[in-house]
Amino acid sequence: MKALVICAGGGIGDVLLATPVMRALRGRYDDVVALTTRAHAPVLQGNPDLAEVWHDDGVPFASQSGRIAAYGFDAAVVTWATLRSAALPLAGRIPLRAGQARRLYSTFFNRRVTVRSELGDHTTHWTQILLDFARALDCDTADALPFFATSREAREGATRLLRAADVEGPYAVLHPTRGIAGHRERWPVTRLGELGRALGVTLGCRVIVSGASSDAPIAEAVAGIAGPDAVSLAGRTSLAEFGALAEGARAVVAMDSGPMHVAAAVGAPTVGIFALQSDEPDRWAPLGARTAIVRPEYPCPPGHRKETCPDFACVANLDIARVLEALESLRAPHAKAFP
Repeated sequence: MKALVICAGGGIGDVLLATPVMRALRGRYDDVVALTTRAHAPVLQGNPDLAEVWHDDGVPFASQSGRIAAYGFDAAVVTWATLRSAALPLAGRIPLRAGQARRLYSTFFNRRVTVRSELGDHTTHWTQILLDFARALDCDTADALPFFATSREAREGATRLLRAADVEGPYAVLHPTRGIAGHRERWPVTRLGELGRALGVTLGCRVIVSGASSDAPIAEAVAGIAGPDAVSLAGRTSLAEFGALAEGARAVVAMDSGPMHVAAAVGAPTVGIFALQSDEPDRWAPLGARTAIVRPEYPCPPGHRKETCPDFACVANLDIARVLEALESLRAPHAKAFP
């Protein structure tokens, strides 16, 4: 028996949080295949629950649906639906098709699931919401932790980057951005730089500031404010190398983002910062062996959302002491959390 998981939208975090769905399906189906974008494929590389990872970038609909039909899938779950991704399982002649209810494209599914938030639930974690799609196919798992593989090649690449940056010995990672292209010019850096300095002092180690290539100016500014023991590697790591970097860190402190979820998934002591009142930390908290969150505190005006906030005053006024307290909470139950 074969199952297809289509997760070809959203960001890194959305794909990573869908990995428990793949685990649930693997408990019943012999082969589970994921269909995602080429950019997000590294999130799924090395996942033991997947037989294959397919790309959907630039593939004509008829070609993709033909490939799906030829593989002979018995069931499909669409975790991130668009008109195209909803129609592919039907066009690919998959008998059981689970996806979101109450949408125009929902007619393509014959196992329709109402997302819990549409019923007023804003605290259930997104992994459980996605698992509702697997449950519609009578599949479930007790292990709802996202999975991210770190390979030997990724660890070797991360080691080379550390050497090139003259980072020897212990280090912490600060990921100061949250992947919204429109905010980069107005994203506060001063307070985040001060946070980086405080992390270095508290943990007694170097601080690496991470980010995508487009975030490099922010990361470099943050590192500059954090002090001479901080260095930016923004734009210099692949996603796999970031995972390896996080895996070897004393701690990772990150704004709500895909890299935050990656850090938690590889087992790093991870603090996720949810700054805006409109953030939903219960739903999007990092899941892993050692995680903590910093909840919103700044009194954001009504209507401010991460996509449209004009000034991100909540970040500019971030309470560093609360971040350090969250970090300390990870130290207490785990004497060896920060070697």
